[in-house]
Amino acid sequence: MDLVRWEPFEGLNRIQSRINDLFDDTFGRSRAYPSSTTGVWFPPVDILESKDSYLIRAELPGMKKEDFNLEVHDGSLTLSGERKFEEPANGVEYHRVERVAGKFSRSFYLPQTVKSDGIKATYLDGILEIHVPKAEEAKPKQIAINVN
Repeated sequence: MDLVRWEPFEGLNRIQSRINDLFDDTFGRSRAYPSSTTGVWFPPVDILESKDSYLIRAELPGMKKEDFNLEVHDGSLTLSGERKFEEPANGVEYHRVERVAGKFSRSFYLPQTVKSDGIKATYLDGILEIHVPKAEEAKPKQIAINVN
């Protein structure tokens, strides 16, 4: 059985966005800087587990290393940062804006069975990979069975 992240207000957010689009189109408001493109967003994350470690992959396309921060505090791993809205050049205006900009923060509870001082992160091609090693006592151990 797969774990699926429940987003209780996802449907309402889509409805609100469509209603905003309807009003914008009907009343001729400028579509150059829609308010839905700035604010809080959440980069998508995959979490994998092996016998030795956890791997957290976050999508941060178009961002530089300086645009985000990763820290461990009180058993929690927090990824935060900000993606800036790109202002168009003079005389150029947006026809459509779908990429979201703004601040973000994602926190993940770390089990006590990890070595938080061994966490390593790499960033390549817009993907942040965070390797969280498990402590020796958390790794599965083979138990020998004696036959009498």
